[in-house]
Amino acid sequence: MKRTNHSLPNTPTSQNELLKHIVFHEAGHVVAIYLRNQQQQLPPVFFQIIINKEQQKQCAYFAQVLGGRLIDNLPVAEIENNYIGSIEEQKSLQKAYEADVINLLMGPLAEAKYVALRDREVFNDQLIDIRALKNYGGHSDLEQAYRYLEYFIPNAYEREKKISELYAKAFYFVNKPSNWKCIQSFANYLLNNEQTIISCEQASDVLEPFLVS
Repeated sequence: MKRTNHSLPNTPTSQNELLKHIVFHEAGHVVAIYLRNQQQQLPPVFFQIIINKEQQKQCAYFAQVLGGRLIDNLPVAEIENNYIGSIEEQKSLQKAYEADVINLLMGPLAEAKYVALRDREVFNDQLIDIRALKNYGGHSDLEQAYRYLEYFIPNAYEREKKISELYAKAFYFVNKPSNWKCIQSFANYLLNNEQTIISCEQASDVLEPFLVS
């Protein structure tokens, strides 16, 4: 889960503002992976955050979430034969890939919400639709989300219906005040942390209080 850094309509004009875009983007991914997965009673997954806040000539900052995919933890045979097996196995596979797609969409969605609040603009799913996520570092995330769905849903019409449904769920999640508070908290943690690698355990320590809030 990697933010796309090429020039975009919403590219920040300062390095400090770019860093805020990045940390909110990655916080969206991480909070979805940790918090939403648990809310949906999905299995825990390993992840870590790589972040570089040293200014360089061509790319001032960089951050990426490694891991965090439920599909990666399923048996290969179950993925390759996704239409074979018991109804329960099919349901568990569907829940896994749908959660992974939502978690991919959450990065650019969190960045978009941060920008809207900063600029005192309206944030809703009519103004920020799924196509607009490319304007918030979401080009790579969207490509991966569509690759997931192309694998599991061959029919193009059904695929578009499904990604619209999952986008609505992701939007609902980011817009819920308690979830947004969690994203803000983790973004601030990333902003103030001097480490270049943040482990799953460290992230868990920051996010765990929000499980019971």
